[in-house]
Amino acid sequence: MTRRIYISDLHLEDEDTPVFQRFAECLAAESTWADEIVILGDLVEMWIGDDDDSALAESLRQTLLGAGSNCRVSFLHGNRDFLLGKGFADTCGLQLLPETHITNDQVLLCHGDSLCTDDTEYQTLRETLRSPAWQADILNKSLIERKALANAMRAQSRTSNANKPSNIMDVNAQATIQLVTDTQARVLVHGHTHRPGVHTVTGTACEARIVLGSWEYCGWLCRQDDANMQLEAFSLARRYENGNTHPAH
Repeated sequence: MTRRIYISDLHLEDEDTPVFQRFAECLAAESTWADEIVILGDLVEMWIGDDDDSALAESLRQTLLGAGSNCRVSFLHGNRDFLLGKGFADTCGLQLLPETHITNDQVLLCHGDSLCTDDTEYQTLRETLRSPAWQADILNKSLIERKALANAMRAQSRTSNANKPSNIMDVNAQATIQLVTDTQARVLVHGHTHRPGVHTVTGTACEARIVLGSWEYCGWLCRQDDANMQLEAFSLARRYENGNTHPAH
């Protein structure tokens, strides 16, 4: 029996928000049911380094520690939290996964941005941001400098995305087919695109591509109960309770 919860794209910015409160409640509730909770990137709006001394970073640490006392909590990087490293992970029991990870029951996990190959401008930027040399250079800067850089990068990203056709920011069909074929995945789960849904991967043995939603208008998770995979949405306006979710419409 395998029980997992998958979430992504929370884009947390402040610990005193309904989104953070629902996140903390979700982890507390689901960690008593699941064997593992997997966070598929973009947990925060921007991670500036493991030495972040903000209230948000400390609240995240305590929330993850609490969930980790009940079940395994794993994390793979998104395009907003690629600087989250072993230092922070070790302080809260977070298990770091490679950016493309396949479980022992053939569930393929990734953030999803690597599959958006039609957005060539972003892919070029992604290669830079993921390079050890660039990251080392950034982490050598002061916290104040990194906070200013993060704000500038967010503003630039919003401007850039506003001027792009929406289709190039979705996953590329051929790249998706290639990945699930190479890994022999039974199911693919990812986030990033903010287009929640369950899709087929035509021409492959993959049973489904499950896209997690961003925690903007509601919360999203994928619940795995052995071979059954269910995409669920829930309110961000009221307290989260295990089992009190409802399927997305």
